[in-house]
Amino acid sequence: MISPRIPAFVLTGFLGAGKTTLLNRLLKDPALADTAVVINEYGEAGLDHLLVEKSGDGVVLLSSGCLCCSLRGDLLDTLADLAARRASGDLPPFARVVIETTGLAYPTPVLQTLMAPQLAGAGYVLAGVIAVADALRGEALLDQHAEAIAQLAVADRILVSKTDLAGDSAAFMARLRALNPRAAIGPMPDAGAAALLEEPDFPSAGAAVAARPFFSAHDAAIASFTLETDKVLTPGRFVTFIDELRERFGEGLLRFKALVRLADEPGRPVVLHGVQHWFAPPERLDAWPGPDRRTRIVMIGRDLDRRAIEDLFAAFCDEPRLDAPDRAALTDNPLAF
Repeated sequence: MISPRIPAFVLTGFLGAGKTTLLNRLLKDPALADTAVVINEYGEAGLDHLLVEKSGDGVVLLSSGCLCCSLRGDLLDTLADLAARRASGDLPPFARVVIETTGLAYPTPVLQTLMAPQLAGAGYVLAGVIAVADALRGEALLDQHAEAIAQLAVADRILVSKTDLAGDSAAFMARLRALNPRAAIGPMPDAGAAALLEEPDFPSAGAAVAARPFFSAHDAAIASFTLETDKVLTPGRFVTFIDELRERFGEGLLRFKALVRLADEPGRPVVLHGVQHWFAPPERLDAWPGPDRRTRIVMIGRDLDRRAIEDLFAAFCDEPRLDAPDRAALTDNPLAF
C-alpha cells in the first residue's frame, strides 16, 4: 500500500554553488530510487545523461528510477498532478520529492507553496530544507546578495561545496554557524547522499550559539531563536498565539517550525510549519520522536523583535513577564514595589 504521506525536501543555494552536482549524486544513490524531483528552473542540461524516457507532461523517468519534472507551469499544480498520478498508479510510487529552487530566488515562495491546503491534502509535508554554500565565493555572495543569506538562514542542513578550491574556509564556516546556529553544517558529501533525505531532528534551545563573532552588517538583520515550554498547551490558545504572531510579526518571519504538545492528545505531538503569514495545516505525529516532550518552536526571521515574541509566548503559556517600565523600575529601585 502506498503511504499517503509525501515528505518534501527543498534544495536551495545560490547560482553556481553546486545544487545540480548534489542532485545528481542523490539521483545516483540506489537508496533514493523512489524519489521524485521537481526542478524549479531550466536546468535540464545537468541531467541529460540520466534521462531514459518521457512520461508525458514534462515528466521524465531517470535511470535511477526517479522522476524528474522540469517546471513549466505553476509549482502547486505540478506537485498536485504528481501526487494524483502517483495515487492512480500512472506514475511509480515515489516515496519523497526533492524540489530544486532557482539559484537567484528567495526560497520562501516554494516553502509557502508546500503549505497550501491542497498539497497538504494530497499528502505533502515539508520535511527539510537543504542549502548548498559555495566556499570559494561564499563571503562575497553573502555580502552582495540578500537572497544568498535567506537561502542559508532557513536551511536545516548546509552543505559547503568547493572547499578544496577555497583553501582556508574557517572564517566562512564560522560565519555560517553565526548566521544559522541550528543547521547541521558540513562539507558536500561525495557518497552516502541518501542520509541527506532523512528528516532532521527537531533542535532545542541548547543548540543556539551564544555569540555571533563572524557576521557582516548584511547578515545582522537575520536571527534565529527557540521558544520552549514544559506546559501542555490548550489547542485554542495555541491557535490564538499563531494568529497573533502572524498578525504582528509575519512579514519578517522567514521560517517557523514547531513541535507542540497539546492538551487534547499530549502523547501525539503536532508539527507545524510557517513562512511569513502562511502556515501549513498541522501534522499530528503518532508518537514523540524522542524522550524530550517539551514544546519547541524555532523562529528564523529578519528584524524580528525577539523580546516581544518571547513575551507573547510566555503570556499564552500563563507565564507573563514584567513589561519594560516595570523591569526598569525594579532595576532602578528594587524596593519600588
